[in-house]
Amino acid sequence: MAENLTQHQRQQLLELLSTPKNIAIVTHANPDGDAIGSSLAMYRFLQKKQHQTTLIVPNRFPDFLAWLPQSDEIQIVDREPKKCKNSVEEADLIICLDFNAIDRVERFSKTLGQAKAPKLLIDHHLQPEYKSFDYVISTINISSTAELLYDFIHTLGFHDLIDKQIAESIYVGMMTDTGSFSYACNYEKTFIIVADLIKTGIDVEEINTRVYDNYSESRMRLLGFCLSERLVVLREYNTAYIYLTAEDLKRFNYQRGDTEGVVNYTLSLKGVNLGVLITQREGKIRLSMRSKGDFSVNRFAREHFQGGGHKNAAGGDSYLSMEETIRKFEEILPLYQEALAYSV
Repeated sequence: MAENLTQHQRQQLLELLSTPKNIAIVTHANPDGDAIGSSLAMYRFLQKKQHQTTLIVPNRFPDFLAWLPQSDEIQIVDREPKKCKNSVEEADLIICLDFNAIDRVERFSKTLGQAKAPKLLIDHHLQPEYKSFDYVISTINISSTAELLYDFIHTLGFHDLIDKQIAESIYVGMMTDTGSFSYACNYEKTFIIVADLIKTGIDVEEINTRVYDNYSESRMRLLGFCLSERLVVLREYNTAYIYLTAEDLKRFNYQRGDTEGVVNYTLSLKGVNLGVLITQREGKIRLSMRSKGDFSVNRFAREHFQGGGHKNAAGGDSYLSMEETIRKFEEILPLYQEALAYSV
């Protein structure tokens, strides 16, 4: 495990965790499989260590993750803002998972930022906001925060506490953040960890079915609409994007998580090195970006859309209209034409 702790900080952290504490776990807004998987794994681990633990997410998570053990115990800020606020204010330690900056928890950021308890960050995104956290464990050369959490538990000497329930949550985080191990996982250790998780008795075929073969009819029809009506291919820039307006989402009875993975279809096109899903959200336009090879969507998102993430997977926001956002995106592309042509 790559970590950014000094020896003194490491000892402080071990002492904090050595006796039962009141611990709050927080993950980012619009939580995905890695956020929920790593958080539930940490939640179960801390409970087994006799800590009083709460798990907080800013808003609702996708329904295809609701089968995970103890997911019904997650506190959601949008539903219970006062309860969530009290949980972090009363905590002895706050563990932040799968985000690199306080503003990633959106409306909960002020409460989290002002909380007095020490904050531990465990994350795998680029450029963590070190000043906002007391302890930072971060590496970008790892499949997921879930894998990093496995390392965290193992390094503390508690590998024997990884039961089937924890293993399921870790596996879901690793699987979803790599597109079923098709990207960001070209490391031998990732698959050694998967083999170790399987030893706990998890059924990877069943997990895959629960996560990926559980589409509603409306979600499937939305995917078809994305590909037939909203896919734009810009061959001169080796780029493709899909856009969805608020009206489009309403038409297909959009539920949180229904667009998960849609952006990946853009990169399935031969010759496309940059793919983007542009979705109209409440008060903003969200851009989910994927790339192949050396083209950094992290840099692209940071420079043009107030975002960031990984080299080949990032996101950003626009506060323009959908039409203006698309125009801005297309007008930027000539600056990267050469880089996009040779990114693979």
